[in-house]
Amino acid sequence: MDSAFLSSVPQAVGIWLLVVLLVAVAAATVSVPRVRTAPAPADAGRERYAEEVATAAARAAGAARRRRAEWEAAQLAVDEAWAAYERADRDARRILAAGAYPLMSRRRKPGENVDRQRYLHRAASARCRARDLSIEQLNDVFAHRGWNPRLHPVQQEAVLTQAVRAHRLAAYRAAVERERSAWRRAEAAAEALRDLRGEATAAPLRVDAPEPADQQWWAEQWTTAEIPAAA
Repeated sequence: MDSAFLSSVPQAVGIWLLVVLLVAVAAATVSVPRVRTAPAPADAGRERYAEEVATAAARAAGAARRRRAEWEAAQLAVDEAWAAYERADRDARRILAAGAYPLMSRRRKPGENVDRQRYLHRAASARCRARDLSIEQLNDVFAHRGWNPRLHPVQQEAVLTQAVRAHRLAAYRAAVERERSAWRRAEAAAEALRDLRGEATAAPLRVDAPEPADQQWWAEQWTTAEIPAAA
């Protein structure tokens, strides 16, 4: 019996040492901190590119909204310019119709030409302040370029209303050109926004996930020359 007990002691010691060794290995494994795999430089660059594209798309959206608002304002300006032209055209037609009757010819009083000139200057200045005449037209009135200051006030009104109509028509045409230019800018901004949004949507999909270590090691064992032979 003593010999059997003594023969089993080394076996028990060996089992105990094996258990202690397994516990120590498990404790060491738990205590070792896990090292996170840092993203590869290429992947980090792709992620940064995706963020930059998304930021650019957000800025482009703001620019597109501003261009759209500018175009809508230009449309409103076209409508207002056309309405102003229609009013000027009606006034010109009315004055022309009233001037169809000939004026009575009589001898002018002394200083009457000066009064007629002053009337023309005041009437033209008032219309310029109301933006019915341009500064260039007003300068022509005071310089008497194309204007006869000795005409009767009724005749001067007819000439003034025609000048107002011409000014309003030119303003309408200029508004149309501005509206077309604003439309082109709005379309360009919308196109740029569509492109950036498409790029922002596709950019995250091009960020490659890191391959498992075993798959990466296995891929490195093959070369382009060996693949056909292995296949």
